[in-house]
Amino acid sequence: MLGFIYSIVAGIFMSIQGVFNTRLGEKIGLWETNTLVQGIGFIITLIIMFFAGEGNIKNISTANKLYLLGAPLGVGITFTVMQGIGKLGPAYATSAILIAQLLFSGIIEGFGLFGSEKINFGITKILGFIILIIGILVFKWNK
Repeated sequence: MLGFIYSIVAGIFMSIQGVFNTRLGEKIGLWETNTLVQGIGFIITLIIMFFAGEGNIKNISTANKLYLLGAPLGVGITFTVMQGIGKLGPAYATSAILIAQLLFSGIIEGFGLFGSEKINFGITKILGFIILIIGILVFKWNK
């Protein structure tokens, strides 16, 4: 249950952050906003790590180096979310983002990529994805 609550809060935060970043980008520039967002996020996370960190940063030498690509992916996420919201608006951009996330999360779990547990996708999961796409098309439909 706690994982579900965290996921809902993450969705709320991501929606607000995407709009805030896009609006700030309209004033100071896209890459300037991305730099500011990543920099402030780094400082806040560093402070939290010092006071509440439970891991050991020294273990990074034993981590799969592929996972370090999460950092540049974060830059790409900020850039593409800002562009999407700027061109489509928050609701439609977020809908497209959700479709892409669901599709690629399904691929990751379907093939057991990146250390994820491999799961089988049955007809109900496929139908759910199709219904989601139809819902987004209906949502965006202009008369």
